[in-house]
Amino acid sequence: MSNTDKTFPVITIDGPAGSGKGTISQRVAEELGWHILDSGALYRLVAFAALERKIALETSDAEARLYELAKNLDVIFTPNEEQGIDILLEGKDVTEAIRSEQCGNTASRVAAFQSVRQALLERQRQFLKAPGLVADGRDMGTVVFPEAQLKIFLTASAEIRGERRLNQLKERGISANLRGLIRDIEERDARDMQRKDAPLVPADDAIIIDTSELSIDEVVNRVLEAYQKR
Repeated sequence: MSNTDKTFPVITIDGPAGSGKGTISQRVAEELGWHILDSGALYRLVAFAALERKIALETSDAEARLYELAKNLDVIFTPNEEQGIDILLEGKDVTEAIRSEQCGNTASRVAAFQSVRQALLERQRQFLKAPGLVADGRDMGTVVFPEAQLKIFLTASAEIRGERRLNQLKERGISANLRGLIRDIEERDARDMQRKDAPLVPADDAIIIDTSELSIDEVVNRVLEAYQKR
């Protein structure tokens, strides 16, 4: 465990795909004036690099190759007032490219490799700086920052999450099938929850919030109120 997670405050926001953790984390970080960690972006970056290099995840040497990718990622995160953050991989802007459905599904498979998770662990902890950090992911409260001052676990039905994803894709001019999106979400949930290393589960001391019927403002307020009570 890194000693830094005892120095500055941390709020972890975990949950499955489409639960709203990215949006909520961004808003909470803005309200507090803290740094933000989108841990999912790191796994998507490894997945994107693997797809670019045509690494088949079923091959015997896949984990070793993915580990090298994760350990040596040449990535830069830069603030963007309009979109929150720009992501450069080997000097190339991949902010939008890593948000594809293919990249997201591959990232879920990549995350099942223990060595990849270990390679990214310390990199994630290095995001913790003054005055504090909001960490968004799937194992932020259970593995990466187990001593966080506040742990939140967001959830929502697969149907609601599928509709949210469909609307996001429509806004980007991308057509998609709702039934297919829901199926992909359910398959990713199963992989994430059943993997041996750092499965997707709420921390024992996490506050669970079902976002299915809540607005963004309502969820943000619940998180901020919970932090103030700590």
